[in-house]
Order: sequence, then C-alpha cells, then structure tokens
Amino acid sequence: MCPVHSSTRARNKSGSRLSSGTRARSSAPEPPDNVTRVYRELRALIVSGELPAGSRIAERAVVKRMGLSRTPVRSALHRLQQEGFVDSVGRAGDQRLIVTPLTKDDGREVFLIIGHLEGLAAREAASLKRDARIALAQRLRHINRMLAKDARGRSPASRLFDLDDEFHRTFVEGVVGPRLLALHRAIKPQIERYARLYVNVLLAELPTSVKQHAIIASAIASGDPDAAQKATETNWQTAADRLAHLIAEYGERGIWLLSRPEPPILSGRAAKQRLR
Repeated sequence: MCPVHSSTRARNKSGSRLSSGTRARSSAPEPPDNVTRVYRELRALIVSGELPAGSRIAERAVVKRMGLSRTPVRSALHRLQQEGFVDSVGRAGDQRLIVTPLTKDDGREVFLIIGHLEGLAAREAASLKRDARIALAQRLRHINRMLAKDARGRSPASRLFDLDDEFHRTFVEGVVGPRLLALHRAIKPQIERYARLYVNVLLAELPTSVKQHAIIASAIASGDPDAAQKATETNWQTAADRLAHLIAEYGERGIWLLSRPEPPILSGRAAKQRLR
C-alpha cells in the first residue's frame, strides 16, 4: 500500500526480462517537470495525512510556497482532482478545493477497484511460464512468512504495512502491462490514506490476510488464473468490508469541514517545510 513505487524492469508474458539495451535507455529517469513536482509533493502530503481530509487547498498559497507560476500548479491540482485526492466543493463562483474526505463509500470503492486491478495482475502472473511463476510464488511466500513472523513479534505498524505492500507489488510490477500498472499506481496511494488512519485496528486482522496471501501464492504457482484472480479479489473484498465496518464505528473524516470555510493550505509546520 505504499504511495511511491520503485521502478522495476518490465517483463514479457514469458517472464523474461527485456533486452539490456532497453534497460540502459530507461535506467536514468529524467528529472520531473514542474507539474510532476507539484503533483508529487502535494500527493505525498495528502497520503501521509500531513494535509488531513477536508483541508482546503488554496492555489495561490501553493504557488507562493513552490515558487512557481499558476500554470503548473493548476495542472497538478487538476490531476490530483482527476485521481480523487482533491475535490471541488461549494457553489459556482464560490468553489474551493479540498483534500477529499475519507468516507465509507469512497473507501469501499477504492479497495474494490484495487482488488479488481490486482486480480487481473494475479491472473497474468498465474499465466506466466512455469519457471517464472514458480519463482514468483517463492518470493511471495517468503514475504508472507516474514509478514506472519513480524505480526506475531509485534513489529511496528510501518514495517507490517511495508511487507503487506511488498507482497502485492511483487505480483503486479514486472508482470502487468503499462496501462494496468499506471492505473494501479494512480489509485493505490488512496488505499494508504485509509490504511494509515485505521492501521492499528486493521492490523488486528493480519492473520486472515496472511492466510489469503498463501492462497494467492499457491494459485499463481499452480498456474490457475481463475483461482489467482478470485483469491486476490477476495483478499481485497475482506479488507473493504473490514474498512467499512471501522468507518461506520469510528466515523468518517473531513466531512464536517465542508460546512464552513477553512484556512488555506500549508498552515501546518510540516507542510511548510515540504513545500518551501
């Protein structure tokens, strides 16, 4: 459930890596342009909770902090709005941008979308040639064993969160095509917004996740695409149901802020530091 995914070498359906020439050309990513820079900075603040759900995002304040013109800032905010991190509220002529609230319906939808995307990824993984899928399943089982061990040892929540995320990324990145990967990377960080807020309660259900992970790995190893897809979607369906129950019990976040104006973005010390 990590917001920033490290680049991985692409694989074809047989599980083999692309040519070394292709790798060499893609090994040195170009520095981000201003739109990407603003987008990444703001998204990181939103995902981490430094900009809480419902917080107002004032375009003028972002422009001032980033030292940029309005054009890249506006483009970055538009992208964040398209991806669901930012929302527009208020009537025409008095609209303002806010960090999208965390709600039961939204959380459930995001979890189910990721479930379907990763279900397709698991299906592709189970369709790899035997040697490739066996090696992949071995890596998945190794990560899952570490997750189970660390859960029993009461490791920090961040460590457990990272291991769970690594398990899922392992059968997504390097397996699926660029379109599915782009969708996954755009939506997956929204999962982290919810997971960070409810992490302590969600971690109580880790034994169930570990068992479901084992089923996913076995289905991939045996080359059963239908079973791999179903097991992955079941894993996320379980998480979606759990999240909906938690939000119903503890309440939604950011909704109350919609009823009254909020001060502009970046009033917090951490946000100021990040965007100087």
